[in-house]
Amino acid sequence: MIMADVLKWFLLILGVLLVFISYWVVAEALFPRFVSRARDRFNRPVKLTLVGVLAMAPAIIVGIFLLNRANPAVKVVGWLVVGVPIILGLVGSAGFAQRVGLGLPAPTDATQPWRRVLRGGTMLSLTFLLPFVGWFLILPWTLISGFAAAITSFKPATTPVSLPPPAASALPHETASAT
Repeated sequence: MIMADVLKWFLLILGVLLVFISYWVVAEALFPRFVSRARDRFNRPVKLTLVGVLAMAPAIIVGIFLLNRANPAVKVVGWLVVGVPIILGLVGSAGFAQRVGLGLPAPTDATQPWRRVLRGGTMLSLTFLLPFVGWFLILPWTLISGFAAAITSFKPATTPVSLPPPAASALPHETASAT
């Protein structure tokens, strides 16, 4: 292998990792509440993975089927059917990157919350470098669970809202009558 080949593969891998991190940071910048809801979905990763597999697998299978057709218009639809779940997986996995970033606190987090996603995304994308495990287990799991986090985060979680008890000054007071 000559130096040009080594440099080509290095820059290609670096570029792919930068694309992942860029999608995560842009998702956090544009949709911070959505990413926070997606982060909260990662509290139950097994359920999230199962939902992701059940939702993403049929779309990918149908998309690949459409991509193998001769009609160019059908191929465009196939690209959309494959591309939308992958983009949603990237946006939803920004919540996972944020969750990882919460474990790596820094003093600037209060003023620059996007840095959590940057730190977490950098660490998460570095796990994709591990041969076989990173390529065929961690990367697909991140996209599949990110897709599930995205589709379940469109609607905010319905939690019962409990009202705070009334303040003491708001309670009616009995006046003592002098007899």
